Amino acid sequence: MAVRLSGDGRATKRRDSDRAPADTSITGNPMTMNRILIALLVLASLGARAEDLPIVEPESVGFSAERLGKITEFTAQNVAEGRHVGIVTMVARHGQVVHFEAVGRYGLDNGRSLEKDSLFRIYSMTKPITTVAMMMLYEEGRFQLGDPVSKYLPEFADIMVYREGGAVPSAAPMTIEQLMTHTAGLTYGSVDEHPVEIAYAEAKLFESADLDEFVDRLAALPLRFEPGTRYHYSVATDVLGAIVERISGRTLDEFFRERIFEPLGMRDTFFNVPDDKLDRLASNHYWDAEADAIALMPPEYGRPPQGVTLFSGGGGLVSTAMDYMVFCEMLRRGGTYNGARLLGPKTIQYMTTNHLTDAVRNEGATEFPAYHLYPGQSFGLGFGVITDPGQSQVISSAGEYSWGGAADTKFWIDPEEDLVAILMTQLMRAPWETRYQMKVATYQALETLYTD
Repeated sequence: MAVRLSGDGRATKRRDSDRAPADTSITGNPMTMNRILIALLVLASLGARAEDLPIVEPESVGFSAERLGKITEFTAQNVAEGRHVGIVTMVARHGQVVHFEAVGRYGLDNGRSLEKDSLFRIYSMTKPITTVAMMMLYEEGRFQLGDPVSKYLPEFADIMVYREGGAVPSAAPMTIEQLMTHTAGLTYGSVDEHPVEIAYAEAKLFESADLDEFVDRLAALPLRFEPGTRYHYSVATDVLGAIVERISGRTLDEFFRERIFEPLGMRDTFFNVPDDKLDRLASNHYWDAEADAIALMPPEYGRPPQGVTLFSGGGGLVSTAMDYMVFCEMLRRGGTYNGARLLGPKTIQYMTTNHLTDAVRNEGATEFPAYHLYPGQSFGLGFGVITDPGQSQVISSAGEYSWGGAADTKFWIDPEEDLVAILMTQLMRAPWETRYQMKVATYQALETLYTD
């Protein structure tokens, strides 16, 4: 299926069988020759997988090439003014790339120009991949969403929940669906002074040798809330990763590689960066509020790029813009890419539907970290979902699903406009809305809205 602009400027679909006969006389058509040469040059710049994500003239899919330039304008300005060191951005519509650009450097400690195939710590953008892995097992009939977590992780058989002054048995077991929606009563061990948060910090969960030890440490801690009573962003997706391991008999690293990355052709996504790719890993940074400037993230506060044995399904992966675009394209196309089907389209539709009641969403949406659920956004299975664009405070579409990472990375998939956008950078504690800038710069470049 191809897309063209109709006579009145609207984007319409065109079946392969509707196409005019191809002009096979390249040398007899200078315009065709020029376009082919341009396309070949662009494809060569994108790397080996570009044949699966063709580069097209933005106008052919309803974008303005000139106005898409505003993406590079805002990223270059952010770098020039010291708000970021380097950024890679990518936009595709109908599975065809209309923008792919890198600006800035690898890091404050590395003056090389950032490349389009640079590697980034994607942190919580790992979560959708882990949830997809779980739903692949769900489609195989290996569990039901309402199953208690303890059925697969018996360590959670006798969970306790914190009450003022102590812990009491939970009124109900936590379920797998609650893990997927961050309503299981777990937390992250933030900086606040709540006893459960302090207990998480003291347990040093992420110093565990592997997911089995992680589960042992976590199961000994009380829940912060009764399961199912409120949304609260948490280590729940790391627990999902442990369930993937128990059900499949594979480490999460192996499952991702064998069942997701290799079938999709994602050759640059991993928990441990190979030796021959380390030089492509961008340095991580944080915003130093006291100095009012970017600073390098001290190694002791970040996860190492190699030697990882705790495969964090909630935030442990390293990837590239192109690889993550491939993952997003699989979702956009209803679960299939590169000749491999990971999920059925109905499953993805279900995952990207709002799964929170208003009461559960509103009870926890403004808690730390408050920015994880924007106004007008709720949560599906592994994704934030826009339910009310008019309340979202940034141009959006109903049904758009997305997530971001702690180092200011972001992706979103917009079924209404049939587009995917990716933002990759490495800045913790960013005090500005780079993600909002990316959305505005992308949507203002549309010249036609998508219609079936």
